[in-house]
Amino acid sequence: MQSSGHRFRDVEHHPLLTGDEGYDSPPSESDMADQGWFIRDGCGMVCALITWLLVFYADFVVMFVMLLPSRDFLYSFINGVVFNCLAVLALSSHLRTMLTDPGAVPKGNATKEYMDSLQLKPGEVIYKCPKCCSIKPERAHHCSICKRCIRKMDHHCPWVNNCVGENNQKFFVLFTMYVALISAHALILCIFQFVSCVRNQWNECSGFSPPVTVILVIFLCLEGLLFLTFTAVMFGTQIHSICNDETEIERLKNEKPTWERRLRWEGMRSVFGGPPSLLWISPFAGLRIRRLMIRTKKGGTEFSV
Repeated sequence: MQSSGHRFRDVEHHPLLTGDEGYDSPPSESDMADQGWFIRDGCGMVCALITWLLVFYADFVVMFVMLLPSRDFLYSFINGVVFNCLAVLALSSHLRTMLTDPGAVPKGNATKEYMDSLQLKPGEVIYKCPKCCSIKPERAHHCSICKRCIRKMDHHCPWVNNCVGENNQKFFVLFTMYVALISAHALILCIFQFVSCVRNQWNECSGFSPPVTVILVIFLCLEGLLFLTFTAVMFGTQIHSICNDETEIERLKNEKPTWERRLRWEGMRSVFGGPPSLLWISPFAGLRIRRLMIRTKKGGTEFSV
């Protein structure tokens, strides 16, 4: 757990806590698995809600303005199935990114008991985060919104209301990929819709009046173009970071790697899990349906934030 000298300024030296100095003992792995993960940040929750509303709006325009009024049943059926499948995959990836612990270090684990359990070698250097009073692993950074140190933290994304870190980077990559795909699909359908309406009567190409149809389709074009550009760039950035085993924070800080890098396919396998397969593009991989355990503490609900 040694850290290089240039990270010394990111932390402060404090005496280690004893077990009764204001922090509960760190939770066990089973306790952390039973807790839910949700960040109660106002801005993030609003951005996440807007993301879902925009996907629902795109689905509404595609289905009720473009496909259902079409006389070509096969065209409507195929595009409807493809678009809705991509939308479900995008929203599922969004949920997995938002509700998955990104790799939070347990709060208040900087106790003498925990230190003794590490069996450190003489002279081995470790660091303690002064903000969440936890032992700071290598490549971990503190997030001021999540109020936790996150292992391999890439960045905090308000659109998924969570940090992108070691445990949920795969789902964030899938989210950007599927949003880019449905945005591109929506743009293609918009072009076909305009061509169809110009060739035929505007009153016959949609169940809505021509002015309403034009407004809805133009807004969808703008939405699709904006999100296609944003998510495609973000997807490419994430793949580049994974292949170079370097997070966005490490790149911006120009941190020299003190760890053994996993490059290209080795990095992809470490993030997506195992050899290339269909599980790489599935947001449902590794999902275990378990009973949601909500513990109450002092009369209130305890969230893992």
